[in-house]
Amino acid sequence: MEVPVAITVGVVFGSGLYLVMQRNLLRFVFGLILLSGAVNVTLFVAGRLTRGVSPLIREGATVPPEGAANALPQALILTAIVIGFGLIVFALVLLLRTYERLGTVKTDETIARLEDPRPVPIGAARRAPRARGTTHEVHDENGAAP
Repeated sequence: MEVPVAITVGVVFGSGLYLVMQRNLLRFVFGLILLSGAVNVTLFVAGRLTRGVSPLIREGATVPPEGAANALPQALILTAIVIGFGLIVFALVLLLRTYERLGTVKTDETIARLEDPRPVPIGAARRAPRARGTTHEVHDENGAAP
């Protein structure tokens, strides 16, 4: 039973690694999601896939019964899920902020747009500085005022 799961984990981990190495920040986040899932399944497999007796210690006993399921991998998986969720949400917020600020999620374009100190937000035209007492506005390429 562990061999098919190990192959599946390898494929998911490899797919996540491939996405992380792409030059697109959105694919990077999807790669993080796949890597997080692969790590969770790896921890799950580490705790044995066989059915075991519940790890409850009976009255008067000092140790769990023979063949009891190990609760440590389950606790590690819960911790990994919480940490992975926080990491993914943080990466999505950074991705959204990058897209709002630079107008792209491609890493090649972000470097070029970072050199411009004030990139134009998407759909907005730059306004020329106004002199006091004037109401002149700059029009965009279609002749419409912003």
